[in-house]
Amino acid sequence: MKALVKAAAGPGIELTEVPTPQAGAGQVLIRVLRTGICGTDLHIESWDDWAARSVRTPLIVGHEFVGEVVEVGAGVADVTPGDTVSGEGHLVCGKCRNCMAGRRHLCIRTIGLGVHTDGAFAEYVVLPASNVWVHRHDIDLDVAAIFDPFGNAVHTALAFPVLGEDVLVTGAGPIGMMAAAIAAHAGARHVVITDVSPYRLDLARKMGATVSLDVSAHSIAGVMPDLGMSEGFDIGLEMSGRAEALRDMIATMSPGGRIAVLGLPAEEVPVDMATVVTRMLTLRGIYGREMYETWYAMSVLLQSGLDISPVITHRFGYEQHAQAFATARSGNCGKVIIDWTRAALT
Repeated sequence: MKALVKAAAGPGIELTEVPTPQAGAGQVLIRVLRTGICGTDLHIESWDDWAARSVRTPLIVGHEFVGEVVEVGAGVADVTPGDTVSGEGHLVCGKCRNCMAGRRHLCIRTIGLGVHTDGAFAEYVVLPASNVWVHRHDIDLDVAAIFDPFGNAVHTALAFPVLGEDVLVTGAGPIGMMAAAIAAHAGARHVVITDVSPYRLDLARKMGATVSLDVSAHSIAGVMPDLGMSEGFDIGLEMSGRAEALRDMIATMSPGGRIAVLGLPAEEVPVDMATVVTRMLTLRGIYGREMYETWYAMSVLLQSGLDISPVITHRFGYEQHAQAFATARSGNCGKVIIDWTRAALT
């Protein structure tokens, strides 16, 4: 089968032929239809310090996908050939304290699909049946391909109740844009999103943000009077991983405010703990999705009218992977999709 492979340590990725995997006991073989490019894939393709520490080559990359089940292994129930499925890319041990307690997203031995084991940027992928999410309702394949990052956005945006609250989202990447749309859909009073990219700020506004703020030219505190806010934001969603974004967020939270942090910093972040303490703020780290409460919430949100499709801005065939990666890296895009049923799209 064809697959995008990180063949050796160093920059680059190549489309090559590799053996088609087989479904063993408890596993599912899936024909991949669409995949989404994630920031993690960009790190691996460029071979930065994180990738050099975390990835062993050769490796089929990719973890955001939708496909069709073609074969199930022995002992698999509730998943059948022909099902349209997405996959949970965190493979857990099932035996640690958190797994045994049903808190699988907290598994200390989590393995990442397309990071620590062969992934989904290929014509076929094998997953444990317990990591397969069957779409029981009609869904656009491109949207189903980004259920993984959509889940990150849902997990973060709904970490705290947002109904009637003023929400600040720092970082208008695809997950930040989706988080803003989710918060607005869930009843937030105002949703302010910050970034420095005019392209992404405009797209975030179209997806439901009340205010899209270029923080290179305007302060967060400066927009509060126009929105009738006097004490600060009730909920913060930090999606950028930037130190200055978290510091600005802490400085503009109301007393008792709650912050969900998904953005992963590249280095240590100094935090004004005096403000955290005296304003009695809550900071909660978010990693991945709750298995499978978040997945259920994703499906329900789409069925209730949430539309995240505008976040998908570019589509390519699998032979156009270099162009797809370059587009994703440019920042002048939302989510970038690779179609594994076609070599090239016009």
